[in-house]
Amino acid sequence: METVQIIGILLVFIVFVGLMMTRKLTTLLALPMMAILLAAIAGIPLLSDNPDTFTITKGVLAGGAMKLSTAIAGLIFGAWFGQILSKVGITKTIIRKAAELAGDKPLAIAIIFFLAASVIFSAANGLGMVILVGTIAIPIMLTAGLKPFVSGLVVLLANAVGVVFNVSTWAIYTDVLKVPTNTIASYSLVCAVPLIVIALIMIVYYTRKDGKVRRAWAMPLKPEFQAQDSKNVRAIALISPLVPVLLVFFLKVDIVSAVFMGALVTLLLATPKRPFHVLSSALVEGIQDVAGALGLMIGIGMLLSAVTAPQVASLIQPLIEVIIPTSPLMYILVFTLLSPLAIYRGPLNVWGLGSGIAALIVAGGMAPVAAMLALRIVSNLQAVSDPTNSHNVWIADYTKTDIIETLRKTLPWMFVAVMISMIIAGMIAF
Repeated sequence: METVQIIGILLVFIVFVGLMMTRKLTTLLALPMMAILLAAIAGIPLLSDNPDTFTITKGVLAGGAMKLSTAIAGLIFGAWFGQILSKVGITKTIIRKAAELAGDKPLAIAIIFFLAASVIFSAANGLGMVILVGTIAIPIMLTAGLKPFVSGLVVLLANAVGVVFNVSTWAIYTDVLKVPTNTIASYSLVCAVPLIVIALIMIVYYTRKDGKVRRAWAMPLKPEFQAQDSKNVRAIALISPLVPVLLVFFLKVDIVSAVFMGALVTLLLATPKRPFHVLSSALVEGIQDVAGALGLMIGIGMLLSAVTAPQVASLIQPLIEVIIPTSPLMYILVFTLLSPLAIYRGPLNVWGLGSGIAALIVAGGMAPVAAMLALRIVSNLQAVSDPTNSHNVWIADYTKTDIIETLRKTLPWMFVAVMISMIIAGMIAF
């Protein structure tokens, strides 16, 4: 009977991964459906009169929906903070300052925009923020003579670097792997430094190789960037995006409190005319920005509840233990070679099956810090190269470039960045 159940569970994994990778089924729907099927195959009852019995309705669906409550709160507050930065004018001022600093030199503009946008995305990310930054920065880069691919690449790379330092995204590792926030913060440079170095090399290489074009390529700047929104906020307010990150790094403040204090500091430094309106409207619009991600987190929570239930875990655990790396070398090789499985919503994607697999790997004996680092590192490749990312789709559409060409041109570079980070992680954390 157990053999039939194990085969059934593997079939569910394979079929649903295939459906997600071929975009026949959205991850949003696939995760809850997988959770129900895995629980049913393992023999978990749908309902029970005994209130202490773990059931699909109570344990998987109801319990799973609340399992990532810390991560969901962090995501909402992060989106709220991002909207506040946008509404008080800090986001646009940073980009405007970057453009002024770079002058009319294409390579300098690309590098400075990469650094400035990385700071912005470290405070808030998501499709809404990518669109806001992209619609301002990309036309400027095109005007300076950079090709559409290079202009879009700068935003993609900056988003990937920003995500590494974005405190609102760290909560999922706390919920799934029980790694403290300050520990997550302390290992961020392992994920970020190789990515930043490779990103800068990519920008220089592609700018010099085929980045310059005639300025007739230029898109018009957004009207609000040219005219009515031309007033900058005061210079001291530009440190606001870094406040939550610094509070978590140096004062060990929890994520929600750090973002909340960052919002208050932003209002004090920028002093908008209607601060309470900014706070309330930013909350509503911020939740709208991350509605899709919130749905994913609820689905991830359900899948986590299913795969960590004793009935399912006892069936899967022997299989997971076979593939768990037992030495630093194997840890580096396994997660580096398998890192492309993070794209197309594959099994190493933390916003999909990756969270459930990571929980099982830790239950099988791997140190939570090592699992956390591996997932964060392979996420760098996913953030830049995955054609199923909504921000990749938007950038490709906005710059009129081929999204598969972006995958082809970025994947080898990101593979190298993952390999370097995994070598460092293998030496210090495994």
